[in-house]
Amino acid sequence: MHVDARTLDNHSTIEGDICIIGAGAAGISIALEWMFSPYKVILLEGGGFQYEDRVQELYRGKTTGQPYYPLKSARLHYFGGTTGHWGGMCSVFDPIAFQKRDWVNDSGWPINQDDLMPFYERAHENLDLGICDFNLKNWQKKDPTLVQLPLSNDVFWNKIWRYSLPTRFGSKYKDTIVNASNIHLYTYANAVDIKANENVSSVKEVTIKNYTGKTHKVVAKYFIMACCGIQNARLLLASNKQASHGLGNDNDVVGRYFMEHAEVNSGELWLNEKSALKLYMLKPPKVKAELAMRPKKQQEYEILNGIVSMIPLVRGRKIPPLIKTWSKEDPRENLKDIASAYENAKESKLSRFLDGKMYDSFEMVTRLEQSPNPSSRVTLDTEKDELGMPRATLHWQFTPLEKHSLRKIFEVLGQQVGQAGIGRIRLLECLHDPKDESMPENTSGGWHHMGTTRMSEDPKKGVVDANCKIHGIDNLYAAGSSCFTTGGAVNPTLTIVAISLRLSDHIKEKIKTVV
Repeated sequence: MHVDARTLDNHSTIEGDICIIGAGAAGISIALEWMFSPYKVILLEGGGFQYEDRVQELYRGKTTGQPYYPLKSARLHYFGGTTGHWGGMCSVFDPIAFQKRDWVNDSGWPINQDDLMPFYERAHENLDLGICDFNLKNWQKKDPTLVQLPLSNDVFWNKIWRYSLPTRFGSKYKDTIVNASNIHLYTYANAVDIKANENVSSVKEVTIKNYTGKTHKVVAKYFIMACCGIQNARLLLASNKQASHGLGNDNDVVGRYFMEHAEVNSGELWLNEKSALKLYMLKPPKVKAELAMRPKKQQEYEILNGIVSMIPLVRGRKIPPLIKTWSKEDPRENLKDIASAYENAKESKLSRFLDGKMYDSFEMVTRLEQSPNPSSRVTLDTEKDELGMPRATLHWQFTPLEKHSLRKIFEVLGQQVGQAGIGRIRLLECLHDPKDESMPENTSGGWHHMGTTRMSEDPKKGVVDANCKIHGIDNLYAAGSSCFTTGGAVNPTLTIVAISLRLSDHIKEKIKTVV
């Protein structure tokens, strides 16, 4: 059922068994898991069913450090969340993403890929991905024209990507959620404070507000924050009446370790003979591959995981970096600017070349994981939003390891291309100087907010445990990419859904023991 919280009497109390804060990919995926159960699920959404600038304004904040997108337009604030404009690219985190790496500070999840694989398979249904198959050979059997570059298999491998429609959770699952008898969706219900018991070991209620001036409270047995990477941390930090530094923040970890994927135009591939490179081209809804360095080589060179994609250079040179294009507070205007940039690239004087299938040069873009860095963080600003909640400030900061990794990936890739005799790699000027540790000015992010309530069994290194429960609080959980310990080098949506399904299963087992 659906209730517009603006229509409730002021100071209403909403009661249920489970309260999910946020109705994006994580929150909706969890709610779907509880349909037809005997439990009453409260699903809170801060906005309505479509974009409203007054609601979106609640996400406005400040950024410092490495240039980043305006926070107001970096996430969508209505039912379905940022799936309202995601691109649909999906792949699994590699085993190395979960492992402790001696050369990557604060790396190592308390779970591994095997723990998550059953949930990756289940997530495919939510995201309309079909079969869970990321094996290149299987796809080549179906389409022998998917030919890989002849690079050493001991150095680089071809990582497969799958494509969601992309699934818009807001439209696909609206009727299902609204018509579910035990799922109670409240729109215009912004969580602004979490209240715990006297010794702050268990959450008692959550305060919600909206711009009508009304305030309500939600009482439940279990609470799950599924608000996104920045807002999960913001809510914990702002809930500081009982814990001066914020809930779950006894060790000053909440909001720290903010991670993004650094997306950098890094080099150019020039081939001796023209090729379609069909395997590497963006062709939804089919598969594509990107070049990834083998884990043993990452260890040998002590670098981060980075994946290299390609686009015909004749087109790539016409498309500005996303950090330059996505610069406005209104996400709708940014989408128009990006669409215009791509359309201009297609309609340039060189468009006749783009109509063909063979090219001799390609722009190479690296998607690089970020080394966990406690100085890259979300904090609270002194300014408050319309509902009285402190706004978020994001300080995005890199370490020298990111620049070193970018340079080394292309250095090795250039050697491999030369040894294969297929052409050469032109390294872009921003990577020429080995002493320059700063990230290039064209560094963009993937809008992938990760790590601010990171997973670790050590409360001094993380905010949640292996089951996404906040350390020290027995009924408060975080869902989504804020729990990621490291960011891998792939888009997070598939893993967000998978880890949310795993969290849901954990609570199903735990709630059975509650009398």
